[in-house]
Amino acid sequence: MKQLKHYLMLLTVLASIILAPLTAFANSSAASSTPASSTSTATPATDDSLQKIKQKGVLVVGTSAGYPPFEFTTKKDGKTEYVGFEMSLARQLAKDLGVKLEIKNMDFDSLLVALESHKIDVAIAGINITPEREKSVDFSKTYHKGTKYFLIHKQDKDKYKDYMDFKGKTIGTENGAMEYAMIKKYIPDVHEKGLAKWSSLVIALQAHKLDGVLMDSATAKAFAQNNSDLYAFNSHMKVTSDGVAVALPKGANSLKAAVNKTVDKVNQEDLINKKWLPEAAKYMQTSQKTNTVASYWTFFVKGVKYTLLITVLAVIVGFLIGVLFALMRLSDNKLLHSLAICYIEFIRGTPMLVQIMFVYFGIGAIIQSMPALVAGIIAVAINSGAYVAEIIRSGIQSLPLGQTEAARSLGMTKQQTFRYIIMPQALKNIWPALGNEFITLLKDSSLVSTIGVTELMYQTQLVQADTYKGVLPLFITMMIYFFLTFTLTRILNHFEKKFKHA
Repeated sequence: MKQLKHYLMLLTVLASIILAPLTAFANSSAASSTPASSTSTATPATDDSLQKIKQKGVLVVGTSAGYPPFEFTTKKDGKTEYVGFEMSLARQLAKDLGVKLEIKNMDFDSLLVALESHKIDVAIAGINITPEREKSVDFSKTYHKGTKYFLIHKQDKDKYKDYMDFKGKTIGTENGAMEYAMIKKYIPDVHEKGLAKWSSLVIALQAHKLDGVLMDSATAKAFAQNNSDLYAFNSHMKVTSDGVAVALPKGANSLKAAVNKTVDKVNQEDLINKKWLPEAAKYMQTSQKTNTVASYWTFFVKGVKYTLLITVLAVIVGFLIGVLFALMRLSDNKLLHSLAICYIEFIRGTPMLVQIMFVYFGIGAIIQSMPALVAGIIAVAINSGAYVAEIIRSGIQSLPLGQTEAARSLGMTKQQTFRYIIMPQALKNIWPALGNEFITLLKDSSLVSTIGVTELMYQTQLVQADTYKGVLPLFITMMIYFFLTFTLTRILNHFEKKFKHA
C-alpha cells in the first residue's frame, strides 16, 4: 500500500507536467478559433510584436545557411559566422530596431513552422512570396527578384539548354522551396528529389544522383564559380512570385511596418548590389582559397561535445523514465498499468524526428524560453524511456518467481526485495540490450540537428556548406561516430564481464 502511494504521487507529478502544456495549448487554440470579426478589429490596438522585441532587446532571425550568396557560413577565429547579403539585411534590421541580433540556423522547411510557433521573430532565407505561404505568414516588401537557374555537370552543358531538356530526368531542389512546385508545373514526367540543404543537393549532383538542381540564379552562379566541375545556366522558367521578402508572424503589423522601413532604405540605397553582394563574393573567394576540411577541426570537436552531452543526459533521464514506467506496467493497479502501456505504445509507434519537432515547435510554442538543446534532450530521453521500460520489464519478468518468495520469506520488504534481489539480477540479464539502446541513442542524437542544435551532424553540414566539399566531411563524421560507438561498446563490455564475475 505504501509503494502504491509512491506510484500515485509520481503519477500526479508526471500528469501535471504533461497536462499543463496541453491545457495551455488547448486554451490558445480556443482563443485562435474566435470569429475573425471579433479579433480583427482588436489587432491594430493589441499588436505588440515590435514592443516585445524591443523589451527583450534581441531580434531572433531564422535562416537556413548554405545558400550563397543569400546566407552561408564562414570560419572566423575558429568560430562560425553567418554571412551573405541577407545576413547583412538582418544586421541592418536589428540595428534599425536598436536591438541585438540572434541567428537560428535550421532546415528551410522548418522556418515557417518556427515562425508560427514563435520560436523566431522573423525568417530571412531567400523566401519567395507565394499565395500558399501568405495564408500562414505575412511578408515584408520585396528586396530581391531573381531568375531561376539550373546547376549541372559541366560535361553536360551541351546536353541541357532549356528546362524542357530535363523531361523524364531527376531534378533536385530544397524541401519547401518554390522551385519544387515549378519543377512539377513546367517539366513533364520529371522525377523530383527534395533535400533539406542546398549543399546536400550539390553533393547529390556531384555523385550523379541528380541530373540537375534548380535554384536562384545568384546561388547557382556561386556554386559554379566555386566548383570547376559544375555549370549554371538560365532555366527560362517564368517566375510567378512577387520576389524574396522577410517572413513575419500573422498580424505582426507593428513589426512589419518597421521591417518595411528598413527594406525601403535598402532598396533606395541599393545596398544589396552596391555593398552586400560584393562583400559576400569576397567571403566566398576567401573560403575557396583558404578553407580546407582539416582547418575545421574545432567544428567537429564542438559537435562531439554536444553529441556526448545530449547522449549522457538523455541516457540518465531515459533510464529513470524507463524504470518508472516498467514498474507501472508491472503494477496490479489498472490505471498505472494502462497509462504505462499508452505511453510505451505511443512513443514506440511514432518516429523520433516527429517527437523532436513536436517538443520544440509544439510544446516550445507554450514554453517560449525552451532552448533547442533542452527540447532535443527531452525528446530523445522520452523516446529512449519507452524502449528502456520494455527492456527492464523483460529483465524483471525473466527472473524466477522463487527469487521474490525467498526474499520475502527472509523478512525483506517489497522495496528491499526489488532493490537488493530483483533489480541487480535483472540488470545483469538486460545489460547487453541496454548497451545496444545506449549506442543507438548516441547515433540517433544526430536527429536534433533538424531544430538547430549544434551537435556533430549540424557541424558537419556547416563544414560542407563552407568548404563546398560534401563527401570528405561526411566520411570524417562517420569515423568519429564509429570511434565513439566502438569506445562505448568496449566500456559496456567491461561492465558486462564484471556482472558475469559477480
